[in-house]
Amino acid sequence: MDIVVKKQTNIQVKQETNTPKNPTSFIIAVALVALIGGALFLYSRVSWQQALLYVLGAFGGFVLYQARFGFTTAWRKFILYREGEGIRAQMIMMLVASIFFMPLLLKGSIFGHPVAGNVHDVGISVIVGAFIFGIGMQLGDGCASGTLYHIGGGDVNGIVTLIGFIAGSVIATTHFDFWMNTPHFAPISLIHQLGAVGGFLLQLVLLAFVYYVVTVIEKRRHGKLISAKIENKNGWKAIYKGPWSLLVGALLLAVMNALVLMINGKPWGITSAFALWGAKFVQLFGVDPTEWAYWQDPAKLKALKSPLYQDTTTVMDISLMFGALLAAAFAGRYAKPIQWKRPSRMTIGALIGGLMMGYGTRLAFGCNIGAYFSGIASFSVHGWIWFVFAFLGSIIGVKLRPYCAYKN
Repeated sequence: MDIVVKKQTNIQVKQETNTPKNPTSFIIAVALVALIGGALFLYSRVSWQQALLYVLGAFGGFVLYQARFGFTTAWRKFILYREGEGIRAQMIMMLVASIFFMPLLLKGSIFGHPVAGNVHDVGISVIVGAFIFGIGMQLGDGCASGTLYHIGGGDVNGIVTLIGFIAGSVIATTHFDFWMNTPHFAPISLIHQLGAVGGFLLQLVLLAFVYYVVTVIEKRRHGKLISAKIENKNGWKAIYKGPWSLLVGALLLAVMNALVLMINGKPWGITSAFALWGAKFVQLFGVDPTEWAYWQDPAKLKALKSPLYQDTTTVMDISLMFGALLAAAFAGRYAKPIQWKRPSRMTIGALIGGLMMGYGTRLAFGCNIGAYFSGIASFSVHGWIWFVFAFLGSIIGVKLRPYCAYKN
């Protein structure tokens, strides 16, 4: 009996000795080295603008995580429970971004380089692409920005979604010419069609209308507005440890997008990089993506033939994940072990959701960031059309989530 007890004690001591310590400090160090080192590398190899955009991408990831600023969850909460705080925060974000964007777009240049918004065609491809994306974002449990910041936050499901996202983007580029030949209208900018005053007033009316409708519906269901309670246990350290309110996240993301527009000459986008990563991957197997219509565009072809670190969207996507990683470490996320196990149905759902988002985003000229956020902030009718049909798709996606083992 004593021998058995001693063996058990020895095993217990050995297990305790082999138990890893809290990796938080190590993760913070890794994130900081990646961010600082990456910025210095880009400054030396590309430009100070590329380095600054890398920092802004990290800032975006940090904000998204600390404010838990999700598009997918916000829409799902309204669809299921008629809670509209997240959608109202998005409308405020759009308004603030529009205020910053308008003088830049009207002038057309800043710091000696041209400035243009995300204003695209309106037609069948946008409607279909946004609708597919809306379904996919609920199945993948995250949109484009959500997928990246979830990965930084230690969500394994995000990795599966990203793989599907990249694959779907590649498939869409092989069909790009077909969708571009479907019926469509030329790009429509509110401020260019109606003038600065008329365009801004219509934008304001549309934003206010969505805000008002969401508020009325929520009050009818609950009798009052429902706001997420934020428990601040960190005092002043909440500045970097979080959590932050959705409103703070909305304002910071609006400022961040305006800075991207000023420095890069175009607003924040995410998913064009996924098509680029996928194209470079298939090149390893002897496939030539340049034969596909999508890559006939000179700017896209140049990106395909250049190193990835020269692609602005790639740079910002990578730093977004590191920014979210840093935020998650500060918030104590990595004090707990990562849950690697997932139900098979959830993994399949995430993969299918990623495929649908990847395919849809190329048809619709962008995702929840490039088409919805940056599109509406650019006064593009395309952005509003994207919002309507992506939301309709999300209604279907929400109904399908239980089949993927999600708990709504």
